[in-house]
Amino acid sequence: MFVAALLALVLTSWQLLVGSQRIENLGDLAWFGAAVFQILAPLQLAVAMPLSALLVAAAVAHEKDRRTLDLLLMTNLTNAELVLGKLLASMLTVLVVVVAAFPLLMIVALLGGVDYSQVLGVQLVTVASALVAGSLGSTLALWRDKTFQALAMTVLVLVLWLAIWEAVGAGALGDELLGVPVGTWAVAMSPWKAVEAASRPDFATSSSFGAFPQAVNLYLIASLAGTVILNTVAIAMVRVWNPSRESQRRAAEQREPQKKSTASATGFVTSQEAIRIHSAGGKVRRVWDNPILWREVRTWAYGRRILLIRVAYWVMFAVCALAVRSIVAERAGGFVQREMIPAEAKPLAALMVVSLILLNALAVTSLTSERDSKALDLLLVTDLLPKEIVFGKLGGAFYNAKEMVVLPIALCAYLWYAERISAEQFSFLICGLAVMNAFAATLGLHAGMTYSNSRTAIATSIGTLLFLFLGVATCMRIMLAFSSSFQYQLTSFLGFMAGGGVGLFVALGWRNPSRAIFMASLLAPFATFFVITSFLLGEYDQVFLVTVATYGFATAAMLVPAVSEFDVATGRTVAREE
Repeated sequence: MFVAALLALVLTSWQLLVGSQRIENLGDLAWFGAAVFQILAPLQLAVAMPLSALLVAAAVAHEKDRRTLDLLLMTNLTNAELVLGKLLASMLTVLVVVVAAFPLLMIVALLGGVDYSQVLGVQLVTVASALVAGSLGSTLALWRDKTFQALAMTVLVLVLWLAIWEAVGAGALGDELLGVPVGTWAVAMSPWKAVEAASRPDFATSSSFGAFPQAVNLYLIASLAGTVILNTVAIAMVRVWNPSRESQRRAAEQREPQKKSTASATGFVTSQEAIRIHSAGGKVRRVWDNPILWREVRTWAYGRRILLIRVAYWVMFAVCALAVRSIVAERAGGFVQREMIPAEAKPLAALMVVSLILLNALAVTSLTSERDSKALDLLLVTDLLPKEIVFGKLGGAFYNAKEMVVLPIALCAYLWYAERISAEQFSFLICGLAVMNAFAATLGLHAGMTYSNSRTAIATSIGTLLFLFLGVATCMRIMLAFSSSFQYQLTSFLGFMAGGGVGLFVALGWRNPSRAIFMASLLAPFATFFVITSFLLGEYDQVFLVTVATYGFATAAMLVPAVSEFDVATGRTVAREE
């Protein structure tokens, strides 16, 4: 499917090129080959790297949630076999995808404009990036106890890694760092810069031991070193981190001899003694009418280490805010030519994308953790109503991710204050972001209810968002690269949009189909194409209206069955007496 998607992108780009200009010689064909290769190479990296990290982190967290990691630790497996085996087994899908795409990239090289060494360099950078990202996800998941902690920390570390070296490459620390040009540092340490350099080799500065630029070779060495360091730490600490210290403390308390009770000779205890024995101790807290929401808001349901995630998100917000402020200050008071994609939108879009992914991860893990710990079965036999469970989980997700909801709005408010956007555009941003937040949270809850396997639920939920964002970014890049007549590109993207609609329905409604989800899945790609075209043409009111209508309807299509047909949505049926 991944190779078919890449081939569809190549055919779509070819149709755009043929529709906008004539192909008269081999030079035009070579230009097309180089242009489409420079689109496919970063896209392959953007798919392999985050999916590798998240799949490995989800696989390890799944073992910990089901308490099966403790059983593995009791076998005669060595630490290296446990850590490396879990890493490579979880990454198998990503590695197979990269290998499967290799022949297609070689066929693109036959068009001209691309050397075979470029294809090999891009594949090596992609595999190296996937390995270091998967090692990062494995190490963090082995360290942390909660699934959301592992996923959120993995996403934040990856994004901060890319953002820091993008800033270094842009000259944030000057032109040189330790006597080496910052451009070389950026390529040697950033996978995004490395894959761009590999797809555009500079033969004048290529090293003597390879056909790639020297900085690309340095990146391969650095990524290999990072992989070795992360796995060495995980191998050395896997039995120190697991079982968790909380589990060890409880086990130690159970091994302590129990205190003698003050029971009478008949073996009965007084009521006060019974209360003391069975009481959890501490101050008694009043539970709200909705105990699900009370647990999500008033307890450490996701662990105390969630504070570390909030600190990391604040750091990322500070980086994006400084980038936006520097762009605004650079353009203050001068004539600014209208851009199809404003420079301020890039750091703001990165912050919003990460916020939506974290909110989605929080929503899906709030349900998968309950299922893995068998707590969901207990909730289903209580007198709680489906809407109390659903809205309790959604309310808890928004509360625990309040920084991810509020801080992007604050950055939009700053752009309005700096007069970079109008009041109308500010209102569009706020309302549109609210709809997308609701869509991301509901998508996570929908995947958590639909798929009984936690790994499948997490991969489907976060993967749907990632492919949505990657699809939008790729379509915009193709439009800007091959044609400027955006209004006449619908026929070229028809196949791509049809495939996207089918894929979206398979992810959301294949197990529990409904007419509303079917309509939302088929309409979303076409509406997204219209939104992209309107955005590039500067028609922001149409962007707002179509986005709110499309993703608002998709949210309702997932939310209504969750509330009204909860047993069906969770894959369960309850016998009802007539």
